[in-house]
Amino acid sequence: MEWTEPGVFEVAPGVHRIPLPLPNDGLHTVNVYAVDDGDGLVLIDSGWALDAGETALESALGALGRGFEDVRRFLVTHVHRDHYTMAVALRRRFGTKIALGAGEQPSLAKVIGRRRDGVRDLARWGAPHLAERWEAVVASVGEAELRDYEEPDEWLREGDLALEKRVLRVLPTPGHTRGHVVFVDVESSLLFAGDHVLPHITPSIGFEPARPALPLGDYLDSLRLVRDFPDLRLLPAHGPVTESSHARVEELLVHHEDRLTATLDAVRAGTGTAFETARALGWTRRGRKFAELDLFNQVLATGETAAHLDVLVHRGLLTAAEDEGVVRYATG
Repeated sequence: MEWTEPGVFEVAPGVHRIPLPLPNDGLHTVNVYAVDDGDGLVLIDSGWALDAGETALESALGALGRGFEDVRRFLVTHVHRDHYTMAVALRRRFGTKIALGAGEQPSLAKVIGRRRDGVRDLARWGAPHLAERWEAVVASVGEAELRDYEEPDEWLREGDLALEKRVLRVLPTPGHTRGHVVFVDVESSLLFAGDHVLPHITPSIGFEPARPALPLGDYLDSLRLVRDFPDLRLLPAHGPVTESSHARVEELLVHHEDRLTATLDAVRAGTGTAFETARALGWTRRGRKFAELDLFNQVLATGETAAHLDVLVHRGLLTAAEDEGVVRYATG
C-alpha cells in the first residue's frame, strides 16, 4: 500500500498515522499523528486548512471512535501551511490548544504582518525577473488564506513535554525552518520528525519569511543532533514510516556534502550569483534542468543554492561580496 492512501494506520501502541491530502501539491499528502492521551488525543501536526483535509481527518478520527472535540492539543513541528493552518481552523471552532516551536516567532510575525522579504532575497540572489513573478504570486494571496495564520497558545522550547501516557522530548531542529522542532519519545524509540528527516526526499532549506543567516549550516547541525540520540523509528510528515532515523540522517548528510561539492564546482566554472549557480545544477532525483521547474520550485532552488553557497563561504572555500544589491560569489 502506498503511504499516500487515505485511512488511519497504527504505527506504535497508542499512535496512529493519518495521511491527509494536499490537492495540487507535489507532496500529495501530509502525515498527522494521533497520539492517545488519556481520554483524548494529541495530534502532531494538523494538515492544511482545506475542506478535503478536514473531511479526511474527521473520517480518520471517527474510525478511532473520536471526533474533533476529543483533540486536546496540536503539537506542530513548524509553521508551514500544510502543518499549521488546520490547527488554527479547528481551534476557532473547538478551542483546541496549539503549541509551536518558539523559533517560529519571527516568521509567523512576518506572515501575520504581510511582510514580503522573500522577494527581496530573490533580487539579492541575482534573480530580479524571478522576484517580479514571485511578487505577483504573493500579492495575489487572498485575505482569507492569510487569516489561516494566528499565534499559538504555547511557544515550545527544548525540554520534556509530559502527556498523560508518555513523555515527549521537544528538540529544536532549525534548518527546514528556523523554528522547526521534532518530538522524541525516548521510551518508545519514536521520532516524530516533521519535515526535518524525510525518507525519500530532501526538505527545502530556508524557505521562510524570516530566513536566518546560515540555514543549511543550522540544518546540518540539527541532523547531527538527531544522530546523537539512539536509533529511532522514523515517523515523517511526508513519506512512509521507516525503521532507522540514523540511516536516513547519514544519507542526508552525504547528500548535502555532495551538493556542496557540486555547488563549489559550478562557481569555479564561472557562475557568480545564487541564481546563476542554481541554473547550472541539476534538480530532483532525475537531475532536471532549472528551466524545467515550475515557478515555486525555481524559487526554492534559488534559495537552497544560496544556502549552500553561504556554507561554502563560512567554510572559507568561497568569498561573497554585495554589489548594487546583488551578492556575488567567487573562489578565494
